Amino acid sequence: MTDIQDHRERAGEVAGLLLAAGGGRRLGGRPKALLEHRGRPLVEHAAGLLRAAGLGRIHIVLGARAPEVRERAALDGCVLVDNPDWAEGMGSSLRAGLASLARTDARAALVCLVDQPGITPAAVARVLGAYEDGNSLVSAAYDGVRGHPVLFGAAHWAGIAAAATGDQGARAYLKARADAVRLVECADVAEPYDIDTEADLSHLE
Repeated sequence: MTDIQDHRERAGEVAGLLLAAGGGRRLGGRPKALLEHRGRPLVEHAAGLLRAAGLGRIHIVLGARAPEVRERAALDGCVLVDNPDWAEGMGSSLRAGLASLARTDARAALVCLVDQPGITPAAVARVLGAYEDGNSLVSAAYDGVRGHPVLFGAAHWAGIAAAATGDQGARAYLKARADAVRLVECADVAEPYDIDTEADLSHLE
């Protein structure tokens, strides 16, 4: 087997997981998934970057105004996961997404957030390229500081889900296992800003 074939096989074991359920409380109740970026809903942009990075399977967790997101965004080929508890915070969406992936044969989840349009396919591809097996823990880093996207091998899903509460995703789980997390520097190919406030909307095009 060539190195290229091996990389493709390993990449095929990883599913993209896009968290896009938030209600945009600090944005006047405008769900981030529906914010426009380059003429399309932000959730559609984020799904596209996962595809562009080489991920064939993508699960998207929806919550606030999910029917409108389904109607307005072109998300063909993605598995759409409804999170009825989205108002509890990002932790509930991460749990819902991992539960959805647990019903598949995926061996790892590469997690992106819908409100980070500065993340690029190149950054996602770097994190994906660091995947080895179901025990992998990988994170993008920006000048040495851990950020998104992150990759969790399936061996960690139960522990991450148990620790994901409120607006805490996998932060505590990864912090407790810092020595096991492989950091992949991405500051040269992406910017990790969030769209959280009205001022942040200036980042959208």
